[in-house]
Amino acid sequence: MGKAFWFIIGVGTGFLVAHKVSKTERGRAFFDEVNDFADTVVRSFQERTTEVRDAIDDLQDELRDAAQH
Repeated sequence: MGKAFWFIIGVGTGFLVAHKVSKTERGRAFFDEVNDFADTVVRSFQERTTEVRDAIDDLQDELRDAAQH
């Protein structure tokens, strides 16, 4: 119970500090950079997922063709 309490206090404090910081010019610039980074990670993950799925589809097609001959 004690660990959960301090965890919740820590999360709440972090949100309050982030909210205050985001109201400053430097804070907004920092969070804009964080958002740009997160967008890049998401986009890269989606692109890689597409590449892997395409490779799996190609392999399945090759295996299906090989099984028929």
